[in-house]
Amino acid sequence: MNGLAYRLIGIFLVLLSSINFAQAAKIMLVSQTQGREAASDQNIAQYLSKQGHQVEIVDQSIDPTTIKQVDLIILSSTVASKSLKTGWRNLNYPLMTWENDYLDDLAMTGKRGGTDFGENEKERYLWLVNQPNVLSAKLPAGTANVYKKQAAMNWGKPGLGATIIATIYGQPEKVAIWAYEKGSTMDYETLAPARRLMFFIANDTFDNLSDDGLKLFDASVAWMLAKK
Repeated sequence: MNGLAYRLIGIFLVLLSSINFAQAAKIMLVSQTQGREAASDQNIAQYLSKQGHQVEIVDQSIDPTTIKQVDLIILSSTVASKSLKTGWRNLNYPLMTWENDYLDDLAMTGKRGGTDFGENEKERYLWLVNQPNVLSAKLPAGTANVYKKQAAMNWGKPGLGATIIATIYGQPEKVAIWAYEKGSTMDYETLAPARRLMFFIANDTFDNLSDDGLKLFDASVAWMLAKK
């Protein structure tokens, strides 16, 4: 191999590393770090780290007003919603969650448990309703098998400004994946201060996601990090 070839390989490696660096993001994962299901959040952090992101797991006791310089906040359902400090609703950072009990506090749904938000104990399928949207991960409209086996799913009933991606199969009133663009109307006329997204997994079901479930998760994270 001659000198020119080595130089071209070097240039290629530099470009590749710069691309990976550009795609990397600083993600804060809020967890109940001393809880029984904290290991699930650690697995999520490892999964995102393998994609090149810098992931920090913080305890639910954090004061949201002290958060600085992050690209994405993920609020896990392992948190005890009543233990969270006030201030999450108004954060000017993209926020993704699967904690149904805190959706009303975030103004992502109404306030009636079991009607505006909740959890189904045993589900496996979603009904994808917005195939052209990037959050659908290029999966076809209709039934999607998102779990390897039946498990809990969180859901909510979003406001009029939401982009609805999927509902629980056979239950169109229970939305499993939806998003709010910055400035769109959530609930009670609250405007989203930054992108917001609800994903359907429960405390310990990330490892139960099927290939299609992971595609939807990846698409959700990518959309949350995308620059408009």
